[in-house]
Amino acid sequence: MPYHFLEVAVTPSVRAAQANMGVDQIWLGADNRPSDTLTEDEIALIASRDSFYMASVSETGWPYVQHRGGKAGLKIVDQRTLAFADYLGNRQYISAGNFAANDRACLFLMDYVRRARLKIYAYVERLALDADQELTELVSDPTYKGRAERIFRFRLEAFDWNCPQHIIPRYTEQQVEQAVAPLREQLQRLETENATLRAPLENPER
Repeated sequence: MPYHFLEVAVTPSVRAAQANMGVDQIWLGADNRPSDTLTEDEIALIASRDSFYMASVSETGWPYVQHRGGKAGLKIVDQRTLAFADYLGNRQYISAGNFAANDRACLFLMDYVRRARLKIYAYVERLALDADQELTELVSDPTYKGRAERIFRFRLEAFDWNCPQHIIPRYTEQQVEQAVAPLREQLQRLETENATLRAPLENPER
């Protein structure tokens, strides 16, 4: 059965807050497209990310948001499943512990260049590295020096896109370098040309 993001996100207390602000009718039956299967748009954004944010909730009800980054990244297993290798870090294991008590997660992915953001609700499963060799190979990065301890596998429940308002475009060092590379080449050509033209003036005897 397909679940729309708002069917998960809008609880009775959220509905009450909407009613209190006079906007509850806006969201009744709004955009009932299925959102439990990734399309090409979501897959493209996920595949291009080198980091994302992951929220979990503890037994005491406190949320915890963790930034996850690295070359291995979030991998697409299929249109309803995501996974990543959990590498050795600061050894606090807050997310790992939270998921043992509550297997629900919210992932937040940002694309600052395109001014896009994707929200994902998912159920989390912790797997040993030897539980699924094919999955382990998919999420592993042999060029990364870190040591993987486990795999987190996510079963998609629902996703939604946020509006681009107030997203300030930001660019990575690599993107900036690619953008200015033609300018550097042009500058080098001009400097070489200028040096050639100045040579007779600086050495009139030659």
